[in-house]
Amino acid sequence: MVIKAQHVKKIYRSGQLRIEALSDISLEIAQGEMVAVMGPSGCGKTTLLNCLSGLDTIDEGDIYIRGDNLRDLSERERTAYRAQHMGFIFQDFNLLPVLSAVENVELPLLVTRVPSQKARRRALEMLDIVDLSDRARHRPAELSGGQRQRVTIARALVNNPALVWADEPTGNLDSTTASDIMNLLLQLNREQQQTFVIVTHAHDIGEQVHRIISMRDGKIV
Repeated sequence: MVIKAQHVKKIYRSGQLRIEALSDISLEIAQGEMVAVMGPSGCGKTTLLNCLSGLDTIDEGDIYIRGDNLRDLSERERTAYRAQHMGFIFQDFNLLPVLSAVENVELPLLVTRVPSQKARRRALEMLDIVDLSDRARHRPAELSGGQRQRVTIARALVNNPALVWADEPTGNLDSTTASDIMNLLLQLNREQQQTFVIVTHAHDIGEQVHRIISMRDGKIV
């Protein structure tokens, strides 16, 4: 199993207020699976993604990524682990506006100290894979929403991660563009056998993945 969670609990506290965002979550996800996490707003979907990926800590339980327990890693080690083994796709793109498409895509490689020429070559390869090589020198403001999301996907996959986390990857896109983006993710999953965990409200995405994890009130139902 590439992901294994056992009895995970996440609590948010604010003064006297105590909110149990995740309650006794246990799950397993295999290498190469494409899984959708679905449920109503506020049910804990994004919190689950953040905890499974190590972006957020947990209060109880254990999370294993490729056999490594995230609780055993320091914050610096978790950051390095994410950079080397994970990719992230967000609804609001999170592209740096002052950088061109190719500069945004190569950034994760430069952070992990890949030589600049090799990083640029790999970034251009990824833009070609997402059919955006002709926009490599354009900045985000010069791209459409769909094109920006393709850049985000290229950046998420540039380090060939074993795991890709996607939080509402089609949420800001029109239906046609959303369909194109989902087809691209399905193709990449099929061809490269990367594991995708997708948080989504979109039922059409749920119909295309291997498995749906349904959540309600911080629990898997």
